[in-house]
Amino acid sequence: MGETLKKILYVEDEADIRTIAEVALQSVGGLEVMMCTSGAEAIEKAAAFGPDIVLLDVMMPVMDGSDTLEALRKIPGLENTPAVFLTAKAMPSEIKRYRELGVLDVIAKPFDPMTLADQVREIWDRRGDEG
Repeated sequence: MGETLKKILYVEDEADIRTIAEVALQSVGGLEVMMCTSGAEAIEKAAAFGPDIVLLDVMMPVMDGSDTLEALRKIPGLENTPAVFLTAKAMPSEIKRYRELGVLDVIAKPFDPMTLADQVREIWDRRGDEG
């Protein structure tokens, strides 16, 4: 067991999902969350926030989840920050492709607000097991 998960950067363009996720992760999960409405905003704010893990919506306008991840990976200090995609398209073939992009896991949407923080913690806790 490494360090405890504390800070989450969550990138989601839909306001209603952001609201639910914020409640799920902060109020229910007791985590510190920075919400970003776009990939561009995430890139602007991520380094200063220093997240332990990044949750990315896959389907976003302009910069999708994979573009955002690629850009975040170029920021000093965030090269190895674990990332998780959230998507309604969680088909096995898609999950395989996302993992090839370097995400730890994929959480299917709609997620359960009561268990989202636990899901993220579980992914966080097993992050070193695969290498």
